[in-house]
Formats: sequence, structure tokens, C-alpha cells
Amino acid sequence: QVQLVESGGGLVQAGGSLRLSCAASGRTFGSYGGAWFRRAPGKEREFVAAITWSGRNTYYTDSVKGRFAISRDNAKNTVYLQMNSLKPEDTAVYYCAAGGRTYYTETYYGLPSDYNYWGQGTQVTVSS
Repeated sequence: QVQLVESGGGLVQAGGSLRLSCAASGRTFGSYGGAWFRRAPGKEREFVAAITWSGRNTYYTDSVKGRFAISRDNAKNTVYLQMNSLKPEDTAVYYCAAGGRTYYTETYYGLPSDYNYWGQGTQVTVSS
């Protein structure tokens, strides 16, 4: 069993930066890929970024490429999302996800149903 706890959200002006952290409990976390999703008001949950269990491969949705960076530190059981050049349209609740189909694979998985461990979410608000 893996439990995920996000932190680092907050209010920031457009053009600013935030770093989200996802701390995991459970010895098997390092065997799984990790991902970030977000849900904006009135919208469906959408994929933001993913990183494989090894950290060798990362994947991003087009709207955040070049601005966001996902990384992981398996020694600390933590996945990060560095968000730069934030825009008002990045405002959402950000969720960390892990587990599911991502066990020991370098394959991209970008659907919520691909993951079975979820955090409670952290609010990111970008003001214009």
C-alpha cells in the first residue's frame, strides 16, 4: 500500500514559480512511476506530467512543456513538480498519482485509470 501527500501549493502571480512535492509512504514506491494531474474548476481531471520508476523518462502535456519539470528522489520517496512561468490557466487542484500500471515500466501512462494511488490534492492559484 502506498499513501501520497502533496504540498507546496499556494497563490502566485502570473510568471511566478511553485514547487509541488508528493511524499509517499510504502516500501514499493520506488518501483512505480509517478504523475501529476490537475482539475480546474468546471473541468475534468487532466494529465500534467509523468515520470517512470527509474526517473529516466518524463512525459508532459503540451500546455506545460518547457515550463514544468517533474523529477523524483527515490531515496526520499518523493516526486516533485517544478512549475515556472505560471499562467492563470494553470489554476487548479493538483493531484499526485502513482502505482497501477506503472510498475517497473518505462511506458507512458497518462490516464487517471492507469494509477491506483492518489493524494488529496493541493490548490494552485495563479493571479493575473
